[in-house]
Amino acid sequence: MSSGSTPAPARQSLGFAAVVFVFAVVMIGTTLPTPIYPEYQRQFGFSGGTTTVLFAVYAAGVIAALVGVGQLSQIVGRRPMLLAGVVLSLVSAVLFAIGTAESLLFVGRVFSGFSAGILTSTGTVAVLEQAPKARKAVAGALATAANIGGLGLGMFLAGLLAQVTPWPTRAPYVVHAILLVIAGVALLVVRETVEKKQDARFRLQRPGVPSEARRVFAAASIGAVAGFAVCGLYSSVAPNFVGTVLGIHSPLVVGVTTASLFAASAVAQIVLGRLGLVPAIATGSIQLFVGMILLAVALPLASLALLLVSSVVSGAGQGLLFSFGLRAIVAAAPDDRRTEATSAYFVVAYLAISVPAILAGVAEGLIGLTATGVGYAAVMGVLCVVAFAGRGRFAGVAD
Repeated sequence: MSSGSTPAPARQSLGFAAVVFVFAVVMIGTTLPTPIYPEYQRQFGFSGGTTTVLFAVYAAGVIAALVGVGQLSQIVGRRPMLLAGVVLSLVSAVLFAIGTAESLLFVGRVFSGFSAGILTSTGTVAVLEQAPKARKAVAGALATAANIGGLGLGMFLAGLLAQVTPWPTRAPYVVHAILLVIAGVALLVVRETVEKKQDARFRLQRPGVPSEARRVFAAASIGAVAGFAVCGLYSSVAPNFVGTVLGIHSPLVVGVTTASLFAASAVAQIVLGRLGLVPAIATGSIQLFVGMILLAVALPLASLALLLVSSVVSGAGQGLLFSFGLRAIVAAAPDDRRTEATSAYFVVAYLAISVPAILAGVAEGLIGLTATGVGYAAVMGVLCVVAFAGRGRFAGVAD
């Protein structure tokens, strides 16, 4: 029995649910701006390229947190780092809710990225450690669902609130701030799983690829780059596609279009989680390739239906490529170097989600949205072919 009258298994289950909730709530905040970027453009008068820079600033914050504080939870504990992520996310929500100057948006995105980086490194481990024995088998899938699913929920929530309330650029952040306060309170039931060591010293989490995993890492990174670059396209440029190319200015439509990708990613990782590595990489490559074909057709035709289908198909492919690529790297790396290998993989992923989006924003001003989208889809399609061709490198990796 634990303290009080609550049985230990029940308390552990409660802590497990709380960590999953905290993880999801923080990740919700990272995608809230996406459906309302067009509103920000009207409010502040900035170009579509500025939205891609805002997205890149967020990604830079994620990478900085992964490298800067990735190992800190081993020293100070999981709960303090989770709380830090919640607080930083709350600061971001407040800055966006105020939203009286363009500079506040950029600062808010930095805080949002840093909070996401903390949860990416600490939240996943916390979910696995908090899981009761009966839930160990699904803990990894639930961590993924909290992460990727939270991204999708953020877009949907922002689009819905921007559509049904008279405060499109404030209501989503007020609701998110309330959820974050609840998340902070929920941490009270989460048990600490790290035994703090007095002589432990802080060090940067250096990304690195051990020689044993380089072959697999190179193959997995191709799929991760393609998948996350597509995520970057939908998160930073798709709102302009929907408004300018399709002529639809509904925040809810933008939210649903972009959220569909992340929802499909989470579902694919859970439903198809028992596939072998080679079949999963092959399936993900094919799905993402088909998604890019649909995108290249949807934009010239200005078809919302095809764009939605593309989002779902692409999301499923991204989910398989990323999650199974990560699984292969973890399996190939030595036990004592898995953390730095996974950190390197996440750094590659977040560079892929930001750099191509910036290039797309630049291209948009030069050749237009439709041509940019079709060209982007073509490049990602080539990467999918390369990822499919390299599926054999995963053969023999323990799954």
